[in-house]
Amino acid sequence: MTIYNNQLQLVLFDANDIPGLIDLSDSVGWDYDESEIKTVMMSGKIFGHKNAEGEIVSSAAIITYDTNLASIGMVIVHENYRGLGLGKLATQKCIESVSEHTAILLVATKDGEPLYKKMGFTTVDYVHKYLTENYIGAHNLASNEYAIEDFNENDFAEIVSLDAAAFGDKRSNFLRNRIKQSKHCVVVRDHQANIIGFGLSILGPINLILGPIIAPDSKTASLIINTITKNHHGKLRIDVPSGHAEFIKWIEQSGFTEANRPPIMILHAEKMPTRNNTLFAIAAQIFG
Repeated sequence: MTIYNNQLQLVLFDANDIPGLIDLSDSVGWDYDESEIKTVMMSGKIFGHKNAEGEIVSSAAIITYDTNLASIGMVIVHENYRGLGLGKLATQKCIESVSEHTAILLVATKDGEPLYKKMGFTTVDYVHKYLTENYIGAHNLASNEYAIEDFNENDFAEIVSLDAAAFGDKRSNFLRNRIKQSKHCVVVRDHQANIIGFGLSILGPINLILGPIIAPDSKTASLIINTITKNHHGKLRIDVPSGHAEFIKWIEQSGFTEANRPPIMILHAEKMPTRNNTLFAIAAQIFG
């Protein structure tokens, strides 16, 4: 079957396209569901191609944060439409949708990495993707130093500030959407009742996704994980930025296995945004 590019239309997707985007995600074995795609749409834009019959055959999403940082993900091309440059065109559309002064992050798949290099992205770090079906969190982690509580709307401003220092940009719109989507969102308070950390879990169709997790140290990050995984029986996923050797040792002892270590790449910047080493788990690869 010969497919011509002029039969394909590059469009901005909206809520009516969610079922087609789920089908596209399924076609490559990814697990985007309706609530995840809604969060992506409310936090950014999804572009891609439709064929003459109106079926979605490619996608790429860009999430914009509050000042000068964005993240690209969900770059998918249906296997019947590969080799036509659709992934590049959709990604280029994402790049063009923001200012050239906006640094753009992405976590690359093995297949995507050569394309992104050609487009000018450079590798600046790695993320460790961990999975488990048998989480055995340590139960000797009880802490008298801190109190862990469910998130309250009054906590939001403090969470945004903590996240900005950890991630490298403010993400108020994204965090509001992600908290609404979350199964659990907890905060950690010190003796003075200041919030010093927080964590979310998102229930996807396959995994309970843990992140973002922001904490002053690996023990507090472990406490957060124990709290947000309580009574969950099933698969867990966590994506850990590099530089957390002690924490990685703990999660491996807790039953997690490293699935892969994809590169974090950046465009319009020389290096990662300044981070304070308190980000123990990213929200998901699409969100940088």
